[in-house]
Amino acid sequence: MSKSIQELKDFAKQVRIDILKMVYGAKSGHLGGSLSCTDILAVLYNNILNVPKDWKNNPDFEKRDIFVLSKGHASPALYATLAHCGFFPTDELKTFRKLGTRLQGHPCLITKLEGIETSTGSLGQGLSIAVGMALGKKLDNINSKTYVLLGDGEMQEGSVWEALMNASHRKLDNLIVIIDKNGLQIDGETSKVKNIDPLDKKLESFGFKTIEINGHNFEDIEKALIEGKNSNKPFAIIANTIKGKGVSFMENNAGWHGKAPGEEDYKKALEELQNA
Repeated sequence: MSKSIQELKDFAKQVRIDILKMVYGAKSGHLGGSLSCTDILAVLYNNILNVPKDWKNNPDFEKRDIFVLSKGHASPALYATLAHCGFFPTDELKTFRKLGTRLQGHPCLITKLEGIETSTGSLGQGLSIAVGMALGKKLDNINSKTYVLLGDGEMQEGSVWEALMNASHRKLDNLIVIIDKNGLQIDGETSKVKNIDPLDKKLESFGFKTIEINGHNFEDIEKALIEGKNSNKPFAIIANTIKGKGVSFMENNAGWHGKAPGEEDYKKALEELQNA
């Protein structure tokens, strides 16, 4: 059953709290880009994706929708989302980045974690994998969708544009590309490191139906994902987001791209998220 807007807000709030706890507990991880894509994942997994939670033990498993987290460093957001959707126990989140865990710093297929479709983390490769998956479903006449989430810094990779060109050439109307456009990457502002704009016109020129939304507005996110689901051509969503969303001193601050908080910052951040 689809969640209401308030339920989605509550879900995203809990996921953000868990992201903070996971990174703090591991003393490593990526907060900024995890917090920026939380709302997108909340809508996607609760109201859009057709994926069995009884992972791989379902007779309709081959007919499932696929999700690929191309920006693999945002794994805390994906792990917390999967756990709260019932793919695996939430207690397992405490093992993030610890010895022997299934919750590696980047999604890892060999750990056999429920909900993980492929290993990602080397930026620019996730979209190529997703294109191959979407093409495979199409060749097998399986009526499902493949979703892939990229970062805007990742859009600077040449392999991304090769994959986009291939998706358009193959007429992959079962592919939905989502760009988490928070404007920052590890080295600072994306526009200054290597400007990707005008991103909408570039995507359109590569044959994608493209729309731009507020990536923290649940109504906008759901409407865009539904439009993508019904598109007759490859579909791209540019989601304008805030890096570090939900924690005032982390928002729009590239310094929190891949840094774990100390005890004082952790307490301040946790209080903000709990009182949001």
